[in-house]
Amino acid sequence: MRSAAVVMAWNVFKFCTALRALGSLMLLLVLGIVGVSYYAVVIANYGPVLIAGGHGSFLAVVVLLLFHALLGLLLWTYFSVVLTDPGSVPPNWKPVVDEESGETTPLTSMEFSGHIINLKQPGPLTEIASPRIRYCRKCNHLKPPRCHHCSVCGRCVLKMDHHCVWVINCVGALNYKFFLLFLIYTFLETTLVSVSLLPHFIAFFKDVEIPGTPGTLATTFLTFVLNLAFALSVMGFLIMHVSLVMKNTTTIEAYEKKTTSKWKYNLGRKKNFEQVFGTNKKYWLIPAYSEEDLRRMPALQGLEYPSKSDMDVK
Repeated sequence: MRSAAVVMAWNVFKFCTALRALGSLMLLLVLGIVGVSYYAVVIANYGPVLIAGGHGSFLAVVVLLLFHALLGLLLWTYFSVVLTDPGSVPPNWKPVVDEESGETTPLTSMEFSGHIINLKQPGPLTEIASPRIRYCRKCNHLKPPRCHHCSVCGRCVLKMDHHCVWVINCVGALNYKFFLLFLIYTFLETTLVSVSLLPHFIAFFKDVEIPGTPGTLATTFLTFVLNLAFALSVMGFLIMHVSLVMKNTTTIEAYEKKTTSKWKYNLGRKKNFEQVFGTNKKYWLIPAYSEEDLRRMPALQGLEYPSKSDMDVK
């Protein structure tokens, strides 16, 4: 039995190591697709049309302006997700109250070593037993509400949604908005590329002469197929995450079937949206928050979350 457990732990370790290595390849793949798309749209097709002038120049201007604007936003949001820490548990963090009462499996006194927080007097851990304190046995510290351990990153992540190999990072409290914006701009950009290259793609199957070198034509064909595939796949992923945002839940929480009709963090669609994007409309479409929102909304910091009971009190 022990040897089987050791083998399983070793396999999991190798799996997590492989995911970290795969993330670097995914970063190169994203940049490669961006480069191929840029070549096909700007250099091979619409750039020459714009330079030549004529009746197609107006359409070329529109396509190129939209393409560069969306590409800039896509890269901005992408690297914001990659470079932003999703949120980790502060050293010596202690809950003021039991934030997830009734949500976790009760811990035995042996598992928790008999330690809980003294809710009446702030101070060191006491020896009173409690079944509701959340504790990470891998990190050996208490866990804030909605926090989960990531085996790939090797740490607990605040409001963890999932570990994404495409961004070589966890998606959590501090970069979830950036991740959603990345999905939105990726969908818009890939859709634009697919639509703009559709006439060229159709021309491949017609008995007409197509201008350009064989390499250029092959790149255009490949770019259309890749962007169409990404647009369709990202659309499904985006729909799923919009649904999660509207219910104020995460992928992990939905998977664990915690988000019932009585899910205490579901504050209504408007407030649920603000828990991720903030209240300042000027910042909704960029990977940043206003100073006022960061100061007024603890949920954006990943440690405290308002619940239905809090709203009822207010």
